[in-house]
Amino acid sequence: MQVPVDHLTAFVSAIFAAAGCDAAEAGRVASGLVDANLAGHDSHGVARVPRYVDWLQSGETEAGRSIEIVTEQGSLAVVDGRYGFGATVGAEAVDLGIAIARRQGSAIVALRHAGHLGRIGQWAERALEAGLISMHFVNVAGSRIVAPFGGVDKCLSTAPIAFAFPVPDGPPVVLDFATSAVAEGKVLVASNGGKPLPDGSLIQPDGSLTTDPATLYGPLDRPGDRNHKNGEGAIRTMGDHKGSGLALMCELLCGALVGSGTSGPADHRFANGMVSIYLDPALFGSAETIAAETRRFCDFVRGSRPAMPGTSVLLPGDPERTTRATRLAEGVPLPAGTWAAILETAGRLGVQAPAVAAA
Repeated sequence: MQVPVDHLTAFVSAIFAAAGCDAAEAGRVASGLVDANLAGHDSHGVARVPRYVDWLQSGETEAGRSIEIVTEQGSLAVVDGRYGFGATVGAEAVDLGIAIARRQGSAIVALRHAGHLGRIGQWAERALEAGLISMHFVNVAGSRIVAPFGGVDKCLSTAPIAFAFPVPDGPPVVLDFATSAVAEGKVLVASNGGKPLPDGSLIQPDGSLTTDPATLYGPLDRPGDRNHKNGEGAIRTMGDHKGSGLALMCELLCGALVGSGTSGPADHRFANGMVSIYLDPALFGSAETIAAETRRFCDFVRGSRPAMPGTSVLLPGDPERTTRATRLAEGVPLPAGTWAAILETAGRLGVQAPAVAAA
């Protein structure tokens, strides 16, 4: 099913308005989810609508919350999201970092107790719009779904990381990835009939590898009813010990240091912690010199001989730009199971699906 972007955004916004968000916040949440689909990150897109609504109705995430400043000294700020929607408190934390970096030349902003922050690359892109370089490290309190390298037990969160670097007169470099072999949302999408998982993404209690989403969620009886606590297996880390080490550091930085809580062993309330670093490139030297070297190096890498004939070497952010252009023109593709789960949630809230999508 291909759903036009404007219809999908309006539909999702109506769902969150019916669930208890004011119009502005409902629009922010919808725009963030659809934007993830546009970038090709379906794992963080509208497939998460039923889960977001469940979190809101259970009190796990709270509508109408804004950040509270805990500490602000020089270029450092620690803020509390108070379990508000990530689309709201994430934007506020990033905007604070941008303001400090413009004033001081650099900034470190630590966000604790945020609702799900969605695709972390969106926050790096927000800083790019202000002309800043940024780095973002994230953990997920109370989300034990990833096995550490050499183990089979769920100990870590997916711990995503994002970086962004502006390229004058060219597309920026935006690196955005989970430290797990796949994001949990990709397992969610696959469980609803979407894109299958890469080989060996999941690990079972006996150490054998699989791609079956039931390993993480348990029996897949109906669309949308997914809970990682029901499965006996775990997601693997990406890059073996490297991804495992990065995830561990994200938990320590964003969970222990910031005070948002780690993935375990205690059963923390679900929340994202994020440590973000912002740099103003204007303070590092000649803008012309930096721009020239940046463009020269990016062109050098893109000009590398491809390993497969007929392909080209891409930089981080290139695939997302291509996917965005295609989906803006053709609509967002949604697996049948994902659409069914969204319709079920909308029906419970009395929200009617757009006719064009239903057709």
